[in-house]
Amino acid sequence: MRKPIALVTRIDRSDELAWAALLAKLLPESEILPFHAMDDEQRDAAEIAIVANPDPRDVAALPNLAWIHSLWAGVERLVAELGEAAPAIVRLEDPELGRVMAEAVLAWTYYLQRDMPAYRRQQHTATWRQHAYRRPGDLTVGILGMGLLGKAAAGRLNGAGFRVSGWARSPQPVEGVDMMDGPDGLDRLLRTSDIVVSLLPLTHETRGLIDAGRLATMKAGAQLINFSRGQIIVDGDLLAALDAGHIAHAVLDVFETEPLPPTSPYWQHDSVTVLPHISAPTDRNTAARIVADNIKHYYATGSLPTAIDIRRGY
Repeated sequence: MRKPIALVTRIDRSDELAWAALLAKLLPESEILPFHAMDDEQRDAAEIAIVANPDPRDVAALPNLAWIHSLWAGVERLVAELGEAAPAIVRLEDPELGRVMAEAVLAWTYYLQRDMPAYRRQQHTATWRQHAYRRPGDLTVGILGMGLLGKAAAGRLNGAGFRVSGWARSPQPVEGVDMMDGPDGLDRLLRTSDIVVSLLPLTHETRGLIDAGRLATMKAGAQLINFSRGQIIVDGDLLAALDAGHIAHAVLDVFETEPLPPTSPYWQHDSVTVLPHISAPTDRNTAARIVADNIKHYYATGSLPTAIDIRRGY
């Protein structure tokens, strides 16, 4: 009898079916079953759940789970909804996700370095004005969050000639990056960076981290890219800093409420570029392969993949 694995999601049904078909192909010794298609016996027998924005009531209806594998890199919603009593949670760590995020960070850093927001505004007023060129080596890009994504982004920025600083909660060396840590390190990175990129996980420590005080710490005329989570930046404080001209421009791909409501002041703000959460989409093929390999290794050895620290939130 093939081992049942629950696929528990609140994503579009066609997307769920596509994930199920791909995972079934990669795990022929297992039976990949969408939660809604499982009977009570199958739910009792499930030892592993593969999840994407699952309803916590569905997870609770799988009483014998040993662990949960997320299809996403971000797990803050799982942590918040499942709580500390949840089975071990394994987040997706996909090098392809790092490559795609690094590509996006470099692209939008170039967008700011080459003054594209100013040229966009000039087009609306038929203004012909050239801005002085700034070499990448004249700018420091500070990255908040030096996990897999931050390291990949730092490598691409280094290769393009930018000076790169990085901030992490605890000390760690990263080749080619001026690393900082702790509260003092965060202030120093903000004071010295021309462009600040947030790639932080959302935890109780990072929620609201970039507030009025920390925005004031940033260089006058600095720019900001948020590719992490919207809740890390205090919206009202950022809008005030943009209105005052202290922050010259913000590229925002993530928001507290998504889709971003039509009434949000970000949509019409001249100093904001709004993106619809597209900086690093999950690659279904590479992600499914990683999930399948982790499950095969578990069945072969009995060893769980590295799980998150649910108290820290990542």
